[in-house]
Amino acid sequence: MKTWRNRIIFFVGLFLFWEVIVRLIGWPPVVMPKPTDVFPAMWTGFTDMTLVYALLASFQRLAIGLGLSLLIGTGLGIWLAKSKTADDTVGSLVLALQSVPSIVWLPLAIVWFGYSETAIIFIVTLGGTLVMTINMRMGIKNVPPLYIKAASTMGASGFEMFWKIILPASIPYAVTGVRLAWAFAWRALMAAELLSMGPGLGYSLKWASEFAKMDIVFGIIIIICVIGTVVDFLIFQRMEKSVARRWGLEESN
Repeated sequence: MKTWRNRIIFFVGLFLFWEVIVRLIGWPPVVMPKPTDVFPAMWTGFTDMTLVYALLASFQRLAIGLGLSLLIGTGLGIWLAKSKTADDTVGSLVLALQSVPSIVWLPLAIVWFGYSETAIIFIVTLGGTLVMTINMRMGIKNVPPLYIKAASTMGASGFEMFWKIILPASIPYAVTGVRLAWAFAWRALMAAELLSMGPGLGYSLKWASEFAKMDIVFGIIIIICVIGTVVDFLIFQRMEKSVARRWGLEESN
């Protein structure tokens, strides 16, 4: 409770500071709107369902792209961990591509798929796949040798060894990979939607910017930040801590 109280006090103070500074300097709304301009614009966007439809469209794309990235990333990570040849070749490519920001892939996605849903989902999938691949590979690579030796003495081998020993031992890394894949996919989605032609938070942001509606621009930025923070805190951080406690990586309270 103390943590939440401190956060609430901080953000209330931040918005008050923002309001006071803008009023003192006298910036026009088309340059820097006040919180008292932004929050009514957000309310209007939700009451007329504009932002609701944009959120639904964004979440639908995110669900498809993130789902694909988790499936592909898990499969690739297992393959790289189990094959030294693949790790030395494809693994180095994955590491190289991980350093490329998702927005860099936008021109290629447009050329390959046009201004379509497929282009957006391609960017989102790519954004989450690489980080999931790396974490899954690390999880399998870092299984304690003692586990494998103990299982071998009890007769486990092959698929049974992988399914009952190696895969469960790598779950903490996999959960971290899921959390990071969500964050990367969410950011990739916002970047990709800036060039979309349909509803979505990124498209709404672009539209508001083109018509100099900075109150809506700031409102959408706040929504993006809030969704990213809330989903990470309420779902992925709790999942990660729960798995860490269960695997003995963190002390129970």
